[in-house]
Amino acid sequence: MNKLEYMAHIFLLPLLLGDRSGLLQEALAYSPQTSRRSFLGETSTKALASVLVIPSLPAIASDGSAVDSAEITNKIYIDFQGLPANLNDSTYLQETDRIVIGLFGKEAPNSVNQILQIASPTGFPAECKPKEIRLLEREQLESNKVYNTCRASMDIGVNYDLSSVWRIVKNDRIDVGAVAGRFVARESPLFDDKVGSLKHNFPGVVSVRRGSDGGFGFTICPTGGAHPELDEDNIIIGRVISGMEVVEKINELPVVSSAKGFNYMGLTGGPTVKNSPSRSCSYGGPLYCNENKPLRKLLISKAGIL
Repeated sequence: MNKLEYMAHIFLLPLLLGDRSGLLQEALAYSPQTSRRSFLGETSTKALASVLVIPSLPAIASDGSAVDSAEITNKIYIDFQGLPANLNDSTYLQETDRIVIGLFGKEAPNSVNQILQIASPTGFPAECKPKEIRLLEREQLESNKVYNTCRASMDIGVNYDLSSVWRIVKNDRIDVGAVAGRFVARESPLFDDKVGSLKHNFPGVVSVRRGSDGGFGFTICPTGGAHPELDEDNIIIGRVISGMEVVEKINELPVVSSAKGFNYMGLTGGPTVKNSPSRSCSYGGPLYCNENKPLRKLLISKAGIL
């Protein structure tokens, strides 16, 4: 190595490395008494070490937005009846399959409180809807019957017993808790908690539709990933903490599919796309529409608080 190459080595190398090891200071302090070989050996070793040093990354602070880390304040259980042992089995099973839901009482206190009431033995104290006035006598008699039945059962609160799984959109949503019979004429609860930072991006997220047009039921998100429609319209109230294998089995059940590209959100005010006419949707309303309804009857046999 000639003198010019030597000087370039000791001065340019520290500059290219950003002088992370203080090599420039050492080069400037170089004295002729120091042998070129020993100096080059030392600086090369330090330069290599500086290149290989990987700076430690700052710790990522948790912002509390992760569903799996949200605080669980209460727990409820849901027992499903009607799931087959496997998808190819057409036998109606009497056994029940249980899931346990951990509720986020601090994230959505009002909604969680109402869900706890519906799952409790006393049920949710909901008033009867006003009596409908019909033009045809036959329809008016039916309306009177529904209203009178509701008034006669006002001492019993609305609960999830014998309610149904009424819609399954594979890998997107499982809608649970469509009440029927004496509870069908009750006023729906108002879920009005503010939307927090939690997202439907974790398998087993449980949410309710904001407002009062979603009935008494709730939605289970069977998979992770992005679910922008649910994030926009629903309030997250908890997650499934036990029984995800049951959720996965429900997610795979065959459903009614009469129209490709059916916009189920359009039934409740979502994105507007023309849907094929469905008598059941018009007659029973969006909560009882046959589209995406399980081909086999799947009920909640029992619900309760743990």
